[in-house]
Amino acid sequence: MSDDVMGLVWLVVLLIANAFFVGGEFAVMGARRSQIEPKAEAGSGPAKTALFAMEHVSQMLAVCQLGITVCSLLILNVSEPALHHLLVTPLESLGIPTAVADVSAFVIALLVVTFLHVTFGEMVPKNAAVSMADKAVMLLATPLVWLNKLLHPVIVALNWTANVVLRAFKVEPQDEVNSSYTLEEVQSIVAESTRTGLVDDGSGLISGALEFSDYAADAVMVPIDDVVALPADVAPKAFEKAVGRTGFSRFVLEDADGSYTGYLHLKDVMTVPSERYREPVPVTKVRSMANVAVSDEIEDALSLMQRTGSHVARVISAEGTTVGVLFLEDVLEVLVGEIHDATQSSNPVKLKAPGL
Repeated sequence: MSDDVMGLVWLVVLLIANAFFVGGEFAVMGARRSQIEPKAEAGSGPAKTALFAMEHVSQMLAVCQLGITVCSLLILNVSEPALHHLLVTPLESLGIPTAVADVSAFVIALLVVTFLHVTFGEMVPKNAAVSMADKAVMLLATPLVWLNKLLHPVIVALNWTANVVLRAFKVEPQDEVNSSYTLEEVQSIVAESTRTGLVDDGSGLISGALEFSDYAADAVMVPIDDVVALPADVAPKAFEKAVGRTGFSRFVLEDADGSYTGYLHLKDVMTVPSERYREPVPVTKVRSMANVAVSDEIEDALSLMQRTGSHVARVISAEGTTVGVLFLEDVLEVLVGEIHDATQSSNPVKLKAPGL
């Protein structure tokens, strides 16, 4: 009888151990680096260990799978027979034949042990680890890492064997869990959240930001035939009239052969002394333009314009010719939607002559 009681004690112990390994497996897979890294950088020891576990996920999973397998086998070979033996005597005392009582006790013991194993050894720890993966990994990572060190030769052998099998099926093993989302997955999440009312994106700012990478420079640029340009020797007076006529605050300057030499902003012209208002704008006032390729992604073009401090960029084809102009305002409109300017004319005219 004492052996049977110890078998039940071992059942409880093995269920707890199995729950630990199941919880550790799902915690390592489900935890987010973005939640763990700040704590690790702040000096948290458990967080640092959790990051180590997440960066060696294949080894941690090998530890968990080994632990789950061993616990399951021991439950089957130790705890189930003990419960089986405890049930036989009461069934025989009820007048049930020995053979029938033995089979009945085995079936009942198997059902009870299976229920306890699946419920408390698998489902409860799995659901708990999934629900609070970040907390669970910080709690369970330390013992997992110690077990990995203790069983290192066995884990390495098991992990190597598993990787060989995976590579045989053209699958590249991963040592670090990937908790990030692709652009398409984030777009899908935002779309579904907007549809169900969890996210309010009436302005389109979120969806616009996610679709930012879908645009290239040639999709946002102003084609060269539609560019409102002024001659390179434009005078402040003529520039002022152009602003009043179009509503634009900056203009591309072009020389006699149609090449763009730079651009001017209204505030550059306003600093010219009044006595020189009919003379060509000084060259020192002209701002340089950035150069981007037609195939450049729009965020790359924005990054270049930010680094160079230029609000206007030439868009150059593969042949090296200028095919359009990219304005910072147009780039931002892709991100935040249309920027309305009450002073801007809806039908701008391409200006060529300085006498405006």
